[in-house]
Amino acid sequence: MNPEILITQKLREAVSNLYNIIPDDKILQTQATRKEFEGDITAVTFPLLKISKKSPEETGTEIGNYIIAHCQEIEMFNVVKGFLNLSFSGRFWTETLFEIHKSKNWGVAAPSGKTIMVEYSSPNTNKPLHLGHIRNNLLGWSVARLLEANGHKVIKVNLVNDRGIHICKSMLAWQKTSGGETPQSSGIKGDHLVGKYYVEFNRLYKQQVDELLLSGMSQEEAEKEASSIKEAQQMLLKWEKGDSEVVSLWKKMNSWVYEGFDHTYKALGVNFDKTYYESETYLLGKELVKEGLGKGVFKKKDDGSVWCDLTDDGLDEKLLLRSDGTSVYMTQDLGTAHQRYNEYSLDEHIYVVGNEQNYHFQVLKLILKKLGFQWADSIYHLSYGMVELPEGKMKSREGTVVDADDLIQCMIQTAMETSLELGKLDNMSESDKDELFEMLGLGALKYFILKVDPKKTMLFDPKESIDFNGNTGPFIQYTHARIKSIIRKSSDLEKGIDKDKVSLNLKEVQLIKLLNLFPERIAEGGREHSPAIIANYVFELAREFNQYYHEVSIIRESDVSLRSFRLLLIEAIARVLASAMDILGIKLPERM
Repeated sequence: MNPEILITQKLREAVSNLYNIIPDDKILQTQATRKEFEGDITAVTFPLLKISKKSPEETGTEIGNYIIAHCQEIEMFNVVKGFLNLSFSGRFWTETLFEIHKSKNWGVAAPSGKTIMVEYSSPNTNKPLHLGHIRNNLLGWSVARLLEANGHKVIKVNLVNDRGIHICKSMLAWQKTSGGETPQSSGIKGDHLVGKYYVEFNRLYKQQVDELLLSGMSQEEAEKEASSIKEAQQMLLKWEKGDSEVVSLWKKMNSWVYEGFDHTYKALGVNFDKTYYESETYLLGKELVKEGLGKGVFKKKDDGSVWCDLTDDGLDEKLLLRSDGTSVYMTQDLGTAHQRYNEYSLDEHIYVVGNEQNYHFQVLKLILKKLGFQWADSIYHLSYGMVELPEGKMKSREGTVVDADDLIQCMIQTAMETSLELGKLDNMSESDKDELFEMLGLGALKYFILKVDPKKTMLFDPKESIDFNGNTGPFIQYTHARIKSIIRKSSDLEKGIDKDKVSLNLKEVQLIKLLNLFPERIAEGGREHSPAIIANYVFELAREFNQYYHEVSIIRESDVSLRSFRLLLIEAIARVLASAMDILGIKLPERM
């Protein structure tokens, strides 16, 4: 049983019997005992003084004596200035460990009946995935796993931004400068090849703008009149009208990108239950805009553009259709949201999108509500901070991004070099070594990113992430391998455990407490949509085990019952480490 729930029940019973009043649950306050005091759970007596009519110390002592007499799980208490610190018996913690060990899915909640959709990745088909996308994908996938652990049915979806002016830029540059280059002819991965031409377009465009500036045009005029941007705009219009040549080129280049994305997703270990494409959903958004015009929710300006006036709501006017009839991101997001709520009975729809889009999602929810869709309140924007490097921010159009594929290979290479320096791999086959290096490299990358609160901007340092000491993935992976090694060596030593003869030390109690907290951390992580809560929990558990390992003997313990108990304890630790890291998408090796 959850210790705080048990104490709350006994606290209610004590107050009812001692003072003849059934207390309101609001005044039954409990918390984990602070480390500087002796005890496991602390009950706060101050809210009870109106009932007891006594001092905090007297009230705490009376309640403590009652609980000791009526709760065999509590063996002692102390009162410090109105705080009643209660200590559970060693037998209680031993039984708790047995309950954890018996549970097949410790920490995982029962089915909730809720259905939650999580959208993540959402790449553009004009460039390969980069470090920012890695945080998005890892965060989205892990949040989905965390929500599943909370008992929810989760639908993982991707929305591919496969149309728009940015896509046309890559297409136009390829058309003008590639000489027919393909992934097959060049040996370049498809998404990288298309990204190369996105950068090339912006080089040509900047060159044309500079020439127009020299001719006397203003910056604004030059950016509008450059021939390349006009051609890209015309290409977009042709695409929307179904021009066969433009559509054929669009399909060809997008197919190159999809093949490249699939390779990267597989390397990252992320997947989706369904993929939506903006090219299919933007028309749905246009229909909603048409309906909104009919209801008077939107207005058409003289140039033919359609807007939603949000000034009365403290926001700005929002463009929904350009004067030439082409749509914007908001248009397709309206259509996609409407489609999804028609397809599924969603209790929550989570968009994993960077914090630069905070305003966008504020507007999306508001417009949907103006259109009469009350389910808009169940939309949640998981707004996360950007990933920065020691050198500064990344810029796609300038080609100064950290490519996802390159980074993954860099992490695996660094893991290999670090592991070889440490040695201890002499008995492993080459294939086993390669598997281990990949496990360590990806584990380092994923853990380093997911341990940071999603809301925070983070600085990514590959060298720091691969360290085998400290708050890193490899440290936790090594801890798991160490436990598995002990268990392998000790399997023939396990005997029955005499619960009455097992005397727990403080570190063993602390470890069982941590194991017992796992369900609470899963629930908290689900509420906060934060895998960081799980990451930092699992680090604390690994750190506590390593301290324990250096302080006590496990294999060489002469007391058979105590040795078997310690083996049971570390086996439970290994299982919880594996379960927690699985939520983060990180594999744990059996040997290192």
